[in-house]
Amino acid sequence: MCPPNAGAMCRAWRPLLYHFAVSHDRCFEWAFRKWARLLKSDLGADASGMVRLNGKTILVASVLTITTSSQGLLTSASKHDGSYRYNFATVPFLAELLKLVISSALLQRQKRVNPDAAKVTRQWRTSLLYLVPSIIYWLHNNVQFVTLRYVDPATYQIMGNLKIVTTGLLLWLCLRRQLSALQWMALALLMIGATVSQLKTGCEGSSLFSAPVTGYVFGVVSAFLSAMAAVYTEWVMKRNNDSLYWQNIQLYTFGVAFNALGLVLGDLRAGFGSGLWLFRLFKGYDWVTVMVVANLAFSGLLVSWVMKFADSILKVYATSMAMLVTTVVSVLFFALQPSLQLLLGIVTACISLVLYYVSPALLLETGKAQRLPK
Repeated sequence: MCPPNAGAMCRAWRPLLYHFAVSHDRCFEWAFRKWARLLKSDLGADASGMVRLNGKTILVASVLTITTSSQGLLTSASKHDGSYRYNFATVPFLAELLKLVISSALLQRQKRVNPDAAKVTRQWRTSLLYLVPSIIYWLHNNVQFVTLRYVDPATYQIMGNLKIVTTGLLLWLCLRRQLSALQWMALALLMIGATVSQLKTGCEGSSLFSAPVTGYVFGVVSAFLSAMAAVYTEWVMKRNNDSLYWQNIQLYTFGVAFNALGLVLGDLRAGFGSGLWLFRLFKGYDWVTVMVVANLAFSGLLVSWVMKFADSILKVYATSMAMLVTTVVSVLFFALQPSLQLLLGIVTACISLVLYYVSPALLLETGKAQRLPK
């Protein structure tokens, strides 16, 4: 039963309800204008040395995220009865060789189509600079195996997130890249988000702090080497205006040589019991394994583009987002149980991405025309 003064109450509340509805319409209109302006603008700022994200850069980073997340899924799909039928060490060798062939073909095309952009510097001193990333990655792979002797794979993966902040530190120390306090906060949030998404619940995560100190030391060294390789590669790619494809040729030539050396050393340790690796290069390969090689090669070409025309931080974001994408795909298609940690990790990583690349002025919407509605 309605109270006797219901009509008076409605008349009293009507102006307040009207004002509330109008205010919300203005808020939605303001939010829509803000989001539209954000999409139309180039994210980032050049004054601080931060890369500006245009449409091409966002596209390349998005494709890199997809290919990086696909790598683990394809590698798992290439197993038969839980094991690999092929020599897993041949995959990076063939990927490096494929990248070398593609880069050589693209350089020849560039010489025909745009000769001015096909600059080539033929100096041994310059070419030897591209040897260093191969050495660093070789050291990183060896340190990785040593680390896994002391810690479990889950702990190693979590410790690998240290490379996020380490990359920023090396950019600041070695390349004099100035990052704002907001950007440092964004990198810390990305590291926290990636770590939270990888944490397990209950007693399963109790082994995180139970490994020997030696394992944590090697884990930190592994993260440092990974960040160092990325920052050094960025410096080499940007130190002159040589053609990207020519730089790739030099980089991948050493990559092919180091991977071939690794295969030879593997045969030496085995006493050549299975014959020379070159004669069993494609043993056990099927179409899924070929996709693993092709995907790894394409990801490498995208990383080179990012290093040349963007920076190491964008690569860090792409690979970190790829881990989250892989987990989401596993939840949707491979019956992996979703968790609160995964949701929090995704939200934190997205907030970090916006904080790092969107300029503070755009975030705060300073100015008379951009004030919040009253």
